[in-house]
Amino acid sequence: MSVEENNTVVLFDGVCHLCDRAVLFILKKEKSSAVRFAPLQSETGKKLLRKYGYPESYLDGLVLIENKRAYDRSSAFLRISGKLKFPWNLFFLLLPFPKPLRDWIYKMIASLRYRWFGKKESCALPQGHDPSRFL
Repeated sequence: MSVEENNTVVLFDGVCHLCDRAVLFILKKEKSSAVRFAPLQSETGKKLLRKYGYPESYLDGLVLIENKRAYDRSSAFLRISGKLKFPWNLFFLLLPFPKPLRDWIYKMIASLRYRWFGKKESCALPQGHDPSRFL
């Protein structure tokens, strides 16, 4: 059985402070504890990227793996928001908006994330949370 078969997996940039904060936010606001996390830079992250047709060097933002499908950029963000408690789950309602427009906004923020929020020297998992949530 593969790691993502019974799980929703969020792949995130493990050296990005904004991405770390996003993971902590998801952990705090999710409806259930069904989401698992893996840094894009980890062996598990790289394996899942390859499996779903992304290059191992992919660092363009979030990747959500759910029901054996991968979603990236704004689609990943909006689908993840649907798993959060009210009012954060309302972002899911933006999913029908045109993907090119959504991704343009997402890419703009992603391209500035290190400048705005900083970058860590190495990938470290958030402390104080159930280690089984991290792959």
